[in-house]
Amino acid sequence: MTTITLKLHEDYFDAVKYGVKTFEIRKADRPFAVGCRLKLVRYYRTGKKTVDGRDLMEESPDYFYVVVTYILTHEQFPSGVPEGYVALGIRRVEE
Repeated sequence: MTTITLKLHEDYFDAVKYGVKTFEIRKADRPFAVGCRLKLVRYYRTGKKTVDGRDLMEESPDYFYVVVTYILTHEQFPSGVPEGYVALGIRRVEE
């Protein structure tokens, strides 16, 4: 079983962790497949800014796993999923 590690912004981390948010929209730049595991790592604001004024983000040690239960592609739903992206149905699993 493939495991893919992804950073998840702090605004969405708890919603996914506690089952409120059961999907992810991601660039289709990884080998996503139904049944693969995703290790989702909290990515948080440091309170500092980058040179171009954006919030500086860092990876935290918090993480959990989900499994991909469904994949919706641009080809299946061109008006809803941008080209080059996928909508992933996900479900939390234990390590």
